[in-house]
Amino acid sequence: MLENGASIEEVAKKYPRKVSIFGGKSAPGYYMAKLIIKLVNSVAEIVNNDESIDDLLKVVFIADYNVSKAEIIIPASDLSEHISTAGTEASGTSNMKFVMNGGLIIGTVDGANVEITREIGEDNVFLFGNLSENVEDLRYNLQYHPQDLPSSLESVLSYIESGQFSPENPNEFKPLVDSIKYHGDYYLVSDDFESYLATQELVDQEFHNQRPEWLKKSVLSVANVGFFSSDRCIEEYSDTIWNVEPVT
Repeated sequence: MLENGASIEEVAKKYPRKVSIFGGKSAPGYYMAKLIIKLVNSVAEIVNNDESIDDLLKVVFIADYNVSKAEIIIPASDLSEHISTAGTEASGTSNMKFVMNGGLIIGTVDGANVEITREIGEDNVFLFGNLSENVEDLRYNLQYHPQDLPSSLESVLSYIESGQFSPENPNEFKPLVDSIKYHGDYYLVSDDFESYLATQELVDQEFHNQRPEWLKKSVLSVANVGFFSSDRCIEEYSDTIWNVEPVT
């Protein structure tokens, strides 16, 4: 439900309408990954059937995400999220595909996110969170010196714990919550969460209130991301690894 009795029109003036699309797969024995996918779908069921936000937010999980589906989703995306903890392969090549198709990135400072930023400029990407060189120290501190969670994250976890997304089994998502609250928070969700929210707010402002500026970022990103084209990559491999020359 909308807070403070606000109407859809009032909220729409402040925030852009969104469709949040998730895609991913889990290894057969990766229990926590399966639980995350289940949570995404449970959230989608609640959000997509809430008439009070019917025209504001939708959540979609793409089953069996693959190249054919990516060919449709990537060109249609305004923003792609590459937000894994720095140092844990926060990004690969998919974010390059999004940028080549005009989508901007919100991501952690790691992997290809850093390489893309080097090419397109910091003004055209939304980075947040800790640096990879700080991750191990932060993990150690959280494991042996637990800190109070940010109130924003505490609210989210409390809502999940309440069973709103799993009324038939209120403890279904307890392992996810406990991994953050009691088991050392290996992926530093508690440490990056407020930085992520602040950056999302900046994204909303840029997209909603400065549309020409957003389009400028998109165009500049496409214009400067050519370094990651397959032509350049194959030419470099040919020269430095395969030791072959092009045939005229």
